[in-house]
Amino acid sequence: LFTYLHLAADRKLTHQLLDKHVTAIAYETVQTADGRLPLLQPMSEVAGRMATQVGAFYLEKPQGGRGILMGGVPGVAPASVAILGGGSVGGNAAKIAIGMGASVTVLDINHERLVYLEDIYHGRLGTRTSNEYNIEEIVYNSDLVIGAVLIPGARAPHLVTRAMLSKMREGAVIVDVAVDQGGCIETTRPTTHSNPTYVIDGVVHYAVANMPGAVPRTSTFALNNQTMPFVLQLANEGLDALRKNKVLLSGLNTYQGQITHNGVASAFGLPFAEPQTVLG
Repeated sequence: LFTYLHLAADRKLTHQLLDKHVTAIAYETVQTADGRLPLLQPMSEVAGRMATQVGAFYLEKPQGGRGILMGGVPGVAPASVAILGGGSVGGNAAKIAIGMGASVTVLDINHERLVYLEDIYHGRLGTRTSNEYNIEEIVYNSDLVIGAVLIPGARAPHLVTRAMLSKMREGAVIVDVAVDQGGCIETTRPTTHSNPTYVIDGVVHYAVANMPGAVPRTSTFALNNQTMPFVLQLANEGLDALRKNKVLLSGLNTYQGQITHNGVASAFGLPFAEPQTVLG
């Protein structure tokens, strides 16, 4: 099975794969030596750009939002947007938010990433180190919060707590792109494209799992461009493809009833089996 799995957020699916002895390779954990996630990248780009579009829509008063235009107008302040995570999702969300004229702040623990984002946008976005104090301050004053946190293969940490929510502005919007990995907002629960939002403490939550599914044509072409070389190698070589290609091997999550990704094993407190060892 070669697809998106997000096992760290799905105990039932993990146990089914183990019970059935499925060889499961997860797109989202295929990783290059320099840390890139080539099969997650295209969907991160789509989801990041969508997150800002979606947030702008739900900030409208008829959708339950504060009734704020992202870019404001002359003499009226724009929307304040906080993006938790400056990786691929966060960077793409920031690109669209800045393009719409919003006031944008990105928080991340990686200082080099913050330097990069500040450089390419020439001071058009703010950057803050991601810690509890800064998150609280930024979130309280934001109209739109986008959760863009990723720890490859592992469950996302809760950066915005339930207690913080009650201090946010009524009609503020949260778009938690990290929902596929459990969400980085404590109050996140997965929703669907047909019923995408719910409200807690006056804050609109959008937590659709598989956000790119709303734009399937764009998503399909983007994903196929990246997956095709790996698909061909698996089709032609079977398990030997995993033995020969370390990048593909990094995506192996379960094999012969064993968990072969440390992030998944840690999420459920289950034993971890080294993939090179179990493959022989």
